[in-house]
Amino acid sequence: METQEKHLASNPLRTNEYGKTCESSLQTLFGIYTGEKPFTCTECGKGFTQKRNLASHMTIHTGEKPFSCTECGKGFTQKSNLVSHMKIHTGERPFSCTVCGKEFAHKHRLLGHLKIHTGEKPFPCTECGKHFAHKYHLVSHMKIHTREKAFTCTECGEHFANKVDLLGHLKMHKGEKPFTCTECGNSFTQVSSLVSHMKIHTGVRAFTCTECDKCFTHKYHLVSHMKIHTGEKPFTCTECGKDFTQKNNLVTHMKIHTGEKPFSCTECGNHFAHKISLVNHLKLHTGEKPFICTECGKSFSRKSNLESHLKIHTGERPFICTKCGKGFTKTSCLVSHMIIHTGEKPFICTECGRGFSQMGSLVSHMKIHTGEKPFTCTECGRSFSRKSHLESHMKTHKWVNL
Repeated sequence: METQEKHLASNPLRTNEYGKTCESSLQTLFGIYTGEKPFTCTECGKGFTQKRNLASHMTIHTGEKPFSCTECGKGFTQKSNLVSHMKIHTGERPFSCTVCGKEFAHKHRLLGHLKIHTGEKPFPCTECGKHFAHKYHLVSHMKIHTREKAFTCTECGEHFANKVDLLGHLKMHKGEKPFTCTECGNSFTQVSSLVSHMKIHTGVRAFTCTECDKCFTHKYHLVSHMKIHTGEKPFTCTECGKDFTQKNNLVTHMKIHTGEKPFSCTECGNHFAHKISLVNHLKLHTGEKPFICTECGKSFSRKSNLESHLKIHTGERPFICTKCGKGFTKTSCLVSHMIIHTGEKPFICTECGRGFSQMGSLVSHMKIHTGEKPFTCTECGRSFSRKSHLESHMKTHKWVNL
């Protein structure tokens, strides 16, 4: 402070106005140099080097948003945030990636994007050693270890680790799907889902397995697939001890024990444990089959069903039983088959205690107790509890008509 006072005292041109400006600038400079923050927020105790920064910060506590967008009316606490927001309306993207040409509205978005090309991941997780390109990805990841899920859906009570996931989930309840595919018209709740979907049309599969040369559109699919070769199953069910390669598979499995089915069909009232099961089920009502086999023209409601079907044409059976050598087109078929050798019957009927080797068998069996017969013959109106029984019955009409 002594140097600052000497400067102010020795300046012969100083007027009151100039002196105040000069003194304010010097206080700021000396504050930055010394680390001193003389302006303190009375609400939270945070310190600032400049009075105007404190004034700007105070709007967080007061809720004041003096800067309004003339296009949509949204308010902001700072002018810089309004300027940044306006680029949404103007479409201005002045920051361009020199590697791939992608354009961004903000410089920090470009800097974040560049890490994709450089592979830079400066933020390591202290718990598991995983590295991240962005700090907010690390913060979000840390919630896996702390199990923190602070954001709750007011519609169904489901908890989420971050606000973005909650907002994406809420669109499911609202039926909001603002992101539409220009190729086939399918709509999505999130832009990331649309980007992922577009790879179906472009055929881009950039991630290749070094063991079997299978290609994947997403890195996480490859990472998940590699566990088939390594046999790694790090996620264990605390109820029955079953191991899983992925955490989401464990979460899915746990619903067998809890009986939780939060996703309901608005058409028929059926409940499902998982959102994807509901989405797939809805295609029964809409008749939608967007995945077409290029070999025979057969259509499928699910991509996985198409991929499985294609193996009929290629003859590929990559999943081999270590007990008898039998090959299967899908890992789920191999898992189901292995139960023949182990004799395991993990799916128990709560009504009569009978055990089943497969969940599908239990579901079919339960219809005996409920009396449910959802499969109806269009010829005579007779109903059946299983689709296979209906198909067998339909042949009787076919023979009669011959």
